[in-house]
Amino acid sequence: MLSKSQARTFFLGGTAVTFLIFLGLSWNSLSNEVPKQTHPENLTPQVIAGKQLWEANNCMGCHTILGEGAYYAPELTKVVERRGEGYIKAVLMSKEPWQPRGRKMVAYGFSDEQAMQLIEFLKWIGNTDLNGFPPKPDYQQSTQNTTK
Repeated sequence: MLSKSQARTFFLGGTAVTFLIFLGLSWNSLSNEVPKQTHPENLTPQVIAGKQLWEANNCMGCHTILGEGAYYAPELTKVVERRGEGYIKAVLMSKEPWQPRGRKMVAYGFSDEQAMQLIEFLKWIGNTDLNGFPPKPDYQQSTQNTTK
């Protein structure tokens, strides 16, 4: 059994070691890992303008990106890969409210330039390295299961 002073020393030493490990891992993440995964060299004025449009129109009020935001509408991290630029542009430029599966998307009626800025932002987000998440579905196996 530890004496009171030994317990205090053990606690303070453990806290100091854990804090130093935390600082080291934080420094490594911020200086090495984050730039490799987010590709800041690809931040163009068009991507930045798309991010500003995203925020000005409160898109996170309904959608999520990288798991952050609301869960009313679809997750948009890899939407360009899933749907393609033409589909996204048509939805963004629509003058009529769009209602897939009973959910209503506001008709923003963005201009061609604004739609392309948002698409560039979504492409940049989609190219972020997510360490293999979410896993890509194995369509080959899922089609074999339905044919049995």
